[in-house]
Amino acid sequence: MSLNLTDYSELLESLQAESRSLLENTWSDAIRTLSPRGIDNYLKGASALQGLGRGRTLVDVWINEIPLVVKEVGDDVVSDLATTCLMLSSKTSGAVIEIIIATSVTAASRLGDPELFRNYLQFLNTFTAQAPRGVRPMLDNLEVLFSQLTLGGLRRWALWGAHAHRTDYEAQLQYFSLSSKESHAVLRKERKGTLFVDIQRRINIYLRALWARDFYMRPTSGDFENREGYRPFIEDYIIHLPDAYDNYGDIAASEVYRAAAAHAAAHLVETKKPISAESLNPLQMAVISVIEDARVEALSIRRFPGLQHTWSALHIATADMNTTIGDYLNRLARALIDPDYSDPDEWVIQGRLLFSQVQDRLTDNQICWDIGVQLAHEIMAKKIPFNPRTDVLTALYRDDNRYFWEFEEFDFERSIAAGYEPLKQVRKHVSVMEFINELDVETAGDDAQEIWVLGTELFPYEDYGVSYNTLEGKEPVASPFHYAEWDYQIQLERPAWSTVQEKRAKPGDIQIIDEIAAQYKREIHRMKFLLDAMQPQGVQRIRKLEDGDEIDINAAISSLVDIRMGQHPDPRVMMRAVRKVRDISVMVLLDLSESTNNQVNGQEFTVLDLTRQATVLLADAINRIGDPFAIHGFCSDGRHDVEYYRFKDFDQPYNEVPKMRLAGMTGQLSTRMGAAIRHASHFLKLQRAAKKLLLVITDGEPADVDVRDPQYLRFDTKKAVEEAGRSGILTYCMSLDPRADQYVSRIFGMRNYMVVDHVERLPEKLPMLYAGLTR
Repeated sequence: MSLNLTDYSELLESLQAESRSLLENTWSDAIRTLSPRGIDNYLKGASALQGLGRGRTLVDVWINEIPLVVKEVGDDVVSDLATTCLMLSSKTSGAVIEIIIATSVTAASRLGDPELFRNYLQFLNTFTAQAPRGVRPMLDNLEVLFSQLTLGGLRRWALWGAHAHRTDYEAQLQYFSLSSKESHAVLRKERKGTLFVDIQRRINIYLRALWARDFYMRPTSGDFENREGYRPFIEDYIIHLPDAYDNYGDIAASEVYRAAAAHAAAHLVETKKPISAESLNPLQMAVISVIEDARVEALSIRRFPGLQHTWSALHIATADMNTTIGDYLNRLARALIDPDYSDPDEWVIQGRLLFSQVQDRLTDNQICWDIGVQLAHEIMAKKIPFNPRTDVLTALYRDDNRYFWEFEEFDFERSIAAGYEPLKQVRKHVSVMEFINELDVETAGDDAQEIWVLGTELFPYEDYGVSYNTLEGKEPVASPFHYAEWDYQIQLERPAWSTVQEKRAKPGDIQIIDEIAAQYKREIHRMKFLLDAMQPQGVQRIRKLEDGDEIDINAAISSLVDIRMGQHPDPRVMMRAVRKVRDISVMVLLDLSESTNNQVNGQEFTVLDLTRQATVLLADAINRIGDPFAIHGFCSDGRHDVEYYRFKDFDQPYNEVPKMRLAGMTGQLSTRMGAAIRHASHFLKLQRAAKKLLLVITDGEPADVDVRDPQYLRFDTKKAVEEAGRSGILTYCMSLDPRADQYVSRIFGMRNYMVVDHVERLPEKLPMLYAGLTR
């Protein structure tokens, strides 16, 4: 379907004539670069920026620069950039927003990855709130800064200046315009040897010359604050390399990149099947990893002998290193790659001997399993404790080996096509008349590039009483989401182990929700005063401060009077304006397992009925305050079918539609909580709120039909909660299980749970708990 500018006339009505003329001139380039969804976001962004009333230049910069940004990092970031500009419009001027858009091309080309670009936008949002006067001079020097710093380095450099010169605006201006000695000193401290973006093309050509094929590579910042100890990795057949490497002694950073890329490529080329980690302990897996690294390197060295020097030069283990298991693993790794290395240890000698005996069978990675298990058994005789976190390989170029510890069948075709996936399907919401008049292919299947969605169900002309969707028996389903699971026995993640399937929530009778509101009318009225007190108070002036933003005239006059009268004046003559606003996003995650159908002891209603009542009261309370919130639910039938229901999303109003979905929710199947928490965290991470709360309501412990060990899913859920915490998400559990004290504190933490012993009090307790958590 061809895209014409006239199809978007409604979006372009607000644009000035000059901007529309510019858009017409650049339209052919835009449609070649952007997908239909990207075009939609592109034009919506132009319309939204016009609505700010900051002048035509801001819109023109957007029209010119966005196609260039998309060429670097794809069109998925267009909506993120537009949202960032709209958010910053309340913190800075239109001229600064123009510079942000104009320099986004530089940021996109230097970062080269959509996720890193989103992190850059998040950094801009934080930095503008802390040092708004420093944004313009920093962006004026952005190309210079990105030529020397990684994204993490830029963030640390900028925030150091923002904190150091918080009140000295002249010094702040000099710092961010690179005119002060402090600015250059911090810049030298954060500067890295070689950036990935500067060497990516050379590495691509190098790998293509070796293996006569392309490898897709991405820059990755292992830790936004600190990349120390970060290692390369392979995921979805894509090589992820650090965004910067320092020189390693006398070895140039470019050689480190060459070694790391070649080693990862060797795994992709020489690994034809995965190695199973079933029944292995962490020590056995560590030794097998060393042998597997040596195997793929040996096969590559047979074809390209020069790689031996490239890799062996980065091994620094010596024969006198004998304190930890990690020391012996590094000595073995060097012994298997460097023939000139001499090591007297019997265990290292035996490892060398076993590996030399299988040189004719290196194409089969089963030898790694056999040798690794044998060597792991014998190294235990040294009586040295093994720590999987610290006893790791120190060779800088080696990846973390997650690639061959796969638990699914190896897909060679997918490995060849990694990074070159076809265009994703686009969902477009249309009216009934547009759907009827403009339908091009009535027999389009699941591979259609555009899926048209009606706002309401379409009923046939014949009065069947049901919609076409119901007659066809096929509901629209989102693509499945795959998440890792933590196996506490081997102390490793099982990659892509569980599958979350988003299901369509079936509507129920909205009268059920109205009856709940009428039943708890007294509780709703009682909470009105508490909720009114939680409303944002706008801007407040805090007076009588020694250090503030401006002079408190009344306090200054009083101090001057004291001086004239010969009394000691009050030094607190400053004041500060503080914005009192609520900035929180809340996700309510409901356990919808079969056990929720059980009746409450001594009552006629079920646990699910109480959960529905409590959720309705909580939703009414949050909606009254105005906080963005979502209500989702889950159940499971084994690791491949974790059903996930979205009753209300963050950007959806709390009206009849989510209420009907809540009325229709049912209890079924089991409780694979870790996967559901990871999926809920995925939606919370997309929110830009300063505080994010995940409130889990469950009536039992994590369990599923394909898991017999009761501790397995408990540890996995604990890991999912920790992962959410590292992303800034507070996870709180309200358990309806009277025996939950035995396990819930170990999963969610000592202060992040509540056990409701009297289940019938849940509707009363839940809104009060929310008020306490978000005060």
